[in-house]
Amino acid sequence: MPIPSASYSQLAERFQQLDAFLLQHQALWRPRPFTHQHLAWEADHPQLAQWLRGRSLEHAEAAHNHPDRLRAPAPFPQLAAQATALSVVDELPTSPNPSTDARQSVDVPGRKWQQIQAFGSALRFNQRPQHWLDWCAGKGHLGRQLANRGGGLTCLEWDPALVAAGTRLSERLGINAAHHQQDVMEDGTFAYLDPTVTPVALHACGELHVRLINLGITRGCRQLAIAPCCYNRIQADRYQPLSQLAAASALELSRDDLGLPLSETVTAGARERRQRDHSMAWRLGFDLLQRDLRGENDYLPTPSLPSSWLKKRFEDYCRDLAALKGLPDPPALDWIALEQRGWQRLAEVRNLELVRGLFRRPLEVWLLLDRALLLAENGYAVRLGTFCATQLTPRNLMLIAELDHRRANT
Repeated sequence: MPIPSASYSQLAERFQQLDAFLLQHQALWRPRPFTHQHLAWEADHPQLAQWLRGRSLEHAEAAHNHPDRLRAPAPFPQLAAQATALSVVDELPTSPNPSTDARQSVDVPGRKWQQIQAFGSALRFNQRPQHWLDWCAGKGHLGRQLANRGGGLTCLEWDPALVAAGTRLSERLGINAAHHQQDVMEDGTFAYLDPTVTPVALHACGELHVRLINLGITRGCRQLAIAPCCYNRIQADRYQPLSQLAAASALELSRDDLGLPLSETVTAGARERRQRDHSMAWRLGFDLLQRDLRGENDYLPTPSLPSSWLKKRFEDYCRDLAALKGLPDPPALDWIALEQRGWQRLAEVRNLELVRGLFRRPLEVWLLLDRALLLAENGYAVRLGTFCATQLTPRNLMLIAELDHRRANT
């Protein structure tokens, strides 16, 4: 029995609803509180702004992963309800993975191995794949897991060290796999795809998974499956729509906008979170200082700094960063008070970001639907869904596409 897929009209209707929602409320989710001392929407919703600014950093951290559950003043609850309804994505049906050699998981971090298993469990096609292509394969862990179902395996990876390690692993496990060093953005990739090949990609970033979709269509691949990641990893400053509907939309996305879906974190440990907060609080304290030094009330981007910078005194941190940015040497001031203001701003920023957090999933689903619509426009039946729980990875959306058998190349 064929596996049900979404019709083009269903995909299009869902896309247009999300498109209208994101366009209507872009003044709420586009501005980043980290770079703006005051947000334009605060004048329209002063009660909400005041309530959020009065909350602690701990309050913000507790609400980060589920801002929709926050009991905040209007219009927050109404926006949360809309965002939740528009971004609902069902779980993909799963089936048990074929038994695998226990040694396959030895070299894989636990969370990654769980993601690979979940991806495989949700991966079902109407026709049995003949040859798997693990796209941006790393050491080929995903490909080897799928190769247990039968069919050949090719792994493409640009890092020669990972290619060599993957080759050794496949040989040790007795799996017939071809590992190739290949930059998938280069022309030579074309030769690895044809109608007998089933490409798969688990968390291929930005242009890498878009490249797979475009090449898969061009080469007539009957099947493909991707779990996208890092939509902001693009060369252009602005997002290039893929489907006809997205191209017709008035929504224009910057590279910064594309980073919004990635702002949810569930895997950071306590030490990592403390270091992240420390870094951001000091940057925000420096931001207050640089505005005074420059006489301009605008955010000044600063480079990524080694963690060793956080071991300095706050005063030395600011003076050294001012010198790095070519600013005047700061005068004598109350550095303890400035550092405290940086931490206070961090609490305000994190709480104000909860408004943007409501739009993380709607924008991510909009982007996934753009990819699905492109495939549907080119004769593919498409299924969308989640392949694992958010706690395992927030990037848990998966797209499975199969070329209509009547139109498939033979």
